[in-house]
Amino acid sequence: MSAECETIHKLAGELERHGFAFDESKIPLNGIYLLFQKGEEGHQGERIVRIGTHTGDNQLQPRLKQHFLNQNKDRSIFRKNIGRALLNQGNDPFLEHWELDLTTRKAKEKYLSLIDLDYQKTIEAKVSEFIQTNFSFCVFEVNSKEQRLQIESGLISTVSWCEECKSSKTWLGNASPKNKIIKSGLWLVNMLYKMPFNSSDIEHLSRLIKG
Repeated sequence: MSAECETIHKLAGELERHGFAFDESKIPLNGIYLLFQKGEEGHQGERIVRIGTHTGDNQLQPRLKQHFLNQNKDRSIFRKNIGRALLNQGNDPFLEHWELDLTTRKAKEKYLSLIDLDYQKTIEAKVSEFIQTNFSFCVFEVNSKEQRLQIESGLISTVSWCEECKSSKTWLGNASPKNKIIKSGLWLVNMLYKMPFNSSDIEHLSRLIKG
């Protein structure tokens, strides 16, 4: 999968790069994002460390905000995974409470009184600072939900199977309590090591990205 993964990185390198906060006028309403992290290299450039999309129509921008700007780890598995690694790296016992999801009323009734919310806000701020300091991303437009999910899966599988772009020794993900993150070198636990793109898929992807 190395040749296909190299082509994906090359295509990504030709797209405009965005930081945080980003210019919404340059982000399509529907699409796929590829995330890069400082210090992570692969295929003679920056290594892709996460691939993602959205399910609802016209929700790419709100999804990016949930991941990278809004300080609520229960609305973003990416934020939750960054926090897990930061807390685990520091042997912080708050990791047990960080794992609790307070999205539902039932969960709030059960767990809210157990959590130091002020400290949780401190960790959320650290997650935001780490993301905004260390990550950048590019996007490309895909309007069909079915196509977005299919491409996302193929990209994740192809990059996860690649033997040439692996994490550095200092990558924060190595401190994750999730073995799938450590093994894959990606801030992901789903869709890893499934059906990768073949050369025909890559040609289709190239036409889609380049228009």
